[in-house]
Amino acid sequence: MAGGGERPRSPPGGLLGMVAVVVAGLGALSGGTEGGRGRAAAMEQHSVDLIEKNYVYGDIKHEVGVYVKVFTNSPFLVCMDLARSQEEVIDPKYLWIGPDGKNLEGRTYVNLTETGKLMVMGFKEFMSGAYTCTLSHKIIETTTQEEREMFEAYKFMVYAYREADHTYQVFVRFTTKECELEANSQFFEELKRILNIIISDLTCHIIESSYKCHSVRIPKQGLSHELFVSFQVNPFAPGWEEVCHQVPYDCEDATNMRVQEARDRIGEFFSKQTYALKHEFQTVPTIHYVDNSFSVTRIDSCRPGFGKNDITHKNCASCCVVCDPGTYSPNNKVTCQICTRPRVKKYGARSC
Repeated sequence: MAGGGERPRSPPGGLLGMVAVVVAGLGALSGGTEGGRGRAAAMEQHSVDLIEKNYVYGDIKHEVGVYVKVFTNSPFLVCMDLARSQEEVIDPKYLWIGPDGKNLEGRTYVNLTETGKLMVMGFKEFMSGAYTCTLSHKIIETTTQEEREMFEAYKFMVYAYREADHTYQVFVRFTTKECELEANSQFFEELKRILNIIISDLTCHIIESSYKCHSVRIPKQGLSHELFVSFQVNPFAPGWEEVCHQVPYDCEDATNMRVQEARDRIGEFFSKQTYALKHEFQTVPTIHYVDNSFSVTRIDSCRPGFGKNDITHKNCASCCVVCDPGTYSPNNKVTCQICTRPRVKKYGARSC
C-alpha cells in the first residue's frame, strides 16, 4: 500500500485478480463485432455474479495471477475460461498439479470439486507458485457421432500476501523564544512523554523522534524561531505480541487499526492546542504550537519474507507479496532483495 493513503477496507489482492480475469474474458468474447459486443454486454452482469461467488477463471493464452492473504482460503480456481464455462462440456476430466509438480487430488489442504474447481485452504507462503490444470473433454460430431478428445491447459500463479504494517511519520512545529533556550529540550522530552501516554493503551509508542531549531522569516511579522519536530507513531510498543496472540492467525489488521487510532488521537491533541492558545491562556506560552503545522504521512513495511513490487505484482501493488525464489527479505523493509548466489528456490525466503 502506498504510503500516505488510507488502509483498504477489504483485501485487494484476490479481487483485483478476479477483475483482471473477468475483463480478459469479456475482451475475448467481444471479438470486435456487433454480435461480440452484444455477447459481452450480456455477460457483463454474469461476470459480476462470478466475482461475488469468488471464482477465478483460467485463460488458455496467459497465466492468471491470483493473490491470497496468508491464513485465508484462496478463491476457487476454475479449470476453464469464462467462455468455456458457458458452453456444454462433454465428459470433462480435470487434472490439477501443484507447485511441487504433483497431483493435488487427495491433499488435505485443498478442496477439489467434481466440476474442476480448486480451493487452497489456509494459504501459507510455501503454497505459492504455479497451479496448472488440464481439462480433457470430448467433441462429438452431430452427423457421424465421431468422438474427438480435446485437451486444454490452464495455469494460475498463486501468491501469498500480507497487508503492509503501517507506521505514521509526523511533522509539527512550535514557536520558541530563541534557539539556544534550555527549555527547548525539556519541552521536547515532555511532549514525547505526553504523546506516549495518550497512545499507550493501544500498545503504540513514539519512535525516531528529533527536533531542530530554525530561524523563520514570516511576511509582515519579521523573524521568529521555531522548533521543527518529527517523530513516528509505531504500533509495536512492548506488549504488542501478547495483544496479537488474542487475534486468530495474524494481526496486521489489528495493529494497523490501533496505530491509525493512535495517529487520530495525536492529530486531535494538536488540533486542541490552537483552541487552548486562543481561549485558555491570557499570556501566550514561550513555546507554543504553530497553527496548522501538523502533517502526517504513512510509511509501510513488510514482514520478513515479503515485499512490494508494483511491476511484477501490479495487480496487488499495495500488498506485501511473498518473495519469489531467488529473492529474500531478512527484515521489515518494503522490498525483496535479489540473492547474489541464487540458491534460494523457495517462496518467502528470509535469508539467501
